[in-house]
Amino acid sequence: MQDERVDVIVVGAGPAGTAAALTLARAGLEVVVIERGAYPGAKNVMGGILYRQPTEELVPEFWREAPLERAIIEQRYMLLTEDSLLGVTYRTQEFAKEPYNSFSVMRGEFDQWFASKAEEAGAFIITQMVVEDLIWEDGKIDGVRTGEEEGDLRADVVVLADGANSLLAQKAGLHREWKPNEQALVAKELIRLSEEEIERRFNVPSGQGVAMEIFGQSTKGLLGYGFIYTNKDTISIGTGALLSDLIETGRNVSDMLNDFKAHPCIAPMLEGGELVEYSAHLIPEGGWHAMPRLFTDGALVVGDAAGLLNPINREGSNFAMISGKLAAEAIIEAKAAGDFSAVGLSRYQELLEESFVLQDLYTIRNVTPFAHARPWLLNEVPEVLSRAMREYLTVDDDPKRVKQGKILRILRDGFPVGRTLGDAVGALRLLR
Repeated sequence: MQDERVDVIVVGAGPAGTAAALTLARAGLEVVVIERGAYPGAKNVMGGILYRQPTEELVPEFWREAPLERAIIEQRYMLLTEDSLLGVTYRTQEFAKEPYNSFSVMRGEFDQWFASKAEEAGAFIITQMVVEDLIWEDGKIDGVRTGEEEGDLRADVVVLADGANSLLAQKAGLHREWKPNEQALVAKELIRLSEEEIERRFNVPSGQGVAMEIFGQSTKGLLGYGFIYTNKDTISIGTGALLSDLIETGRNVSDMLNDFKAHPCIAPMLEGGELVEYSAHLIPEGGWHAMPRLFTDGALVVGDAAGLLNPINREGSNFAMISGKLAAEAIIEAKAAGDFSAVGLSRYQELLEESFVLQDLYTIRNVTPFAHARPWLLNEVPEVLSRAMREYLTVDDDPKRVKQGKILRILRDGFPVGRTLGDAVGALRLLR
C-alpha cells in the first residue's frame, strides 16, 4: 500500500476506533482501521460491563444480535475485610426487561462483532499490523508508517485509538507519558463454571446476571477495587490499583488477585471453576486533570488513548464509543469545510464538551485525589463497620441497651469526630 491515500486512518480497533470507523464509513468516507492484534478485541481487557443506551447511539437495538453474555439485573457494592464482607445490593426486574440496562460481555467476541458492523458500512480493517510512527508533511500529520515493507499509508486525518498511554499521541505532541499515579494496573481472570452452577450460586435465572464491585481487602486497602461479573458460562474476576501505589508498596497485582480469589468470602463463588484466561492491562486513571489536548493538525485522539474513562461509574467502553463517534462527526464537518487543520478539527472538543463525556469527567475530577488522600476509607472504615455489624448481629446475654452502647463505642473510636467531619465536608465539596 505504498503511498496510498484514504480519507481517514484509524489506529486501533477497540470500541473507540471502531465507533469512529463505523460513523465515518456510514457517511461515505474512505476509512482504514489498522489493528495490531490478530483480531479486534484481541489486545483488550475489560471488566465486562457494557451499558445499552450509549451503544445504541451507534447500533440501535444491538442487543438483539450482538454476542452478549447476561443482562445485569443485580448490582452489589461490597466492603471486604480480612474475614468479613458487607455491603448493599440493588436488584430490579426493570433491568430484566427489554431493552435492558447493561450486559456482561466478552471483549474478544463483542469487539469482533462491532468491527463487523464497521466493515459492513464500508470500513476496511487490517489486523496484525503495527503502526510505528506518524508521517508529517508541512507541519501536519499526513498518515502513518507501519512495520511492513512499503507500509506507508496517507490520509487527511489520523484517529489515534491505540489504547492507554498512547505512544502515537505522544509522537503527535498531544500528551506526555502518563505518570504512575495516572494509571491503574488491573489483573483479570476468566473462571469457567456451568451456566446452571452460576445461576445457582448467584441466584439468577438463565440469561440474567450480577455485577459486584468490592473495596477494601480486594486491593489490600489500596485505592482501587475488585470486581466479579457473571457471564454465560464463565465468571470475570479481577482487581487493580493505582500503579504508583503498587510500586510504592511493592505489591504484585497478580498476587493481589490470587489473595482476592482465596478470600473465604469470595472462594465459594469460584469453587471448582476452571481458569481459562488471564490478562493484565493498564487503564488511564488521571481523569480530567491528566486529559491531553484532543486534536492537532491532521489528528484526533479518542477513548483510552485520550484518558477518557469514568472509573466511578464503570464507564470505559461508553466513553470510548461516544468519543469515537464524536471524533468522526467532527471529521465529517471538517471534510465538508475542506479544513483538516487543528482549527478545523477543534469541533471535536466542542462536541465532547456538549456530551456527557467531558461533563461527567469534570464532575468526578477530584474523587480519586480525595480518596487517595484518605487511605483509612478502604482500610479502617470497613473494619469498623464490620465490627459494628458483628456486635449488632451477635445474640448473647447482653441486654440490647448494653449492646447499643458497645456499638456506639466502636463507631466513636473508629470514626474520630474531627477526621470524620473533614471527610464529610470534603465529600460535599466533591459534588460542587
